[in-house]
Amino acid sequence: MSLVLATDVSSSIDDDEALLQRQGYRAALTDPVVLNLVAAGPHAAIGVAYVEWSGMAFQRLLLPWTRIASAADALAWSAALARQPLAPLGSRRGTSISRGIAFSLRLLGDAPWTATRQVVDICGDGVNNNGGPVEDLRDSAVARGVTLNGLVIEGSDPNETGVAPPATLEAYYRNSVIGGPDAFVLAVAGFDEFAGAIRRKLVRELASTDPFTGADG
Repeated sequence: MSLVLATDVSSSIDDDEALLQRQGYRAALTDPVVLNLVAAGPHAAIGVAYVEWSGMAFQRLLLPWTRIASAADALAWSAALARQPLAPLGSRRGTSISRGIAFSLRLLGDAPWTATRQVVDICGDGVNNNGGPVEDLRDSAVARGVTLNGLVIEGSDPNETGVAPPATLEAYYRNSVIGGPDAFVLAVAGFDEFAGAIRRKLVRELASTDPFTGADG
């Protein structure tokens, strides 16, 4: 499996919350259950790239494609993520899920291996509010055989999520963002639940996929 971890760092997410997100990914990817599922796959490895995105002008590849085949690989990846500086909050205006997906699809096209399954994990706390209709990018991804999964941080303030009660951000993601084979969305109430949700998400993805095919696999 080639997996893009595409994380919302828009201005509604402060630096402390952005760090909690990173810590969640670091904990999940080094979790023994996750690593056992990777090892149990036919090629005993997955490929991972880590992206941060916000508005139309901000998408960046924080960690390039990395082959994760062991606990040592995962720990090295975790340490590399911990070393990355946060982007200035002022540069992270807007929420363009569509641009985040477009950036992730280009990354999948540049992956240095051929994968039996391509997945983009999109984490966010608001609706798409610039950069073109997210549904168009969702449909392009699905047409390429890419699965888009979602993890949403629900907020009590509709001005932050862009979704007015009684609607939910989870429902928005389900209707407009996720798509492709076995696509799903998870929702958490806050960032303190993030690490556990990421772990559950990776377990669900790895338990039902053929993790990795490539020259080294």
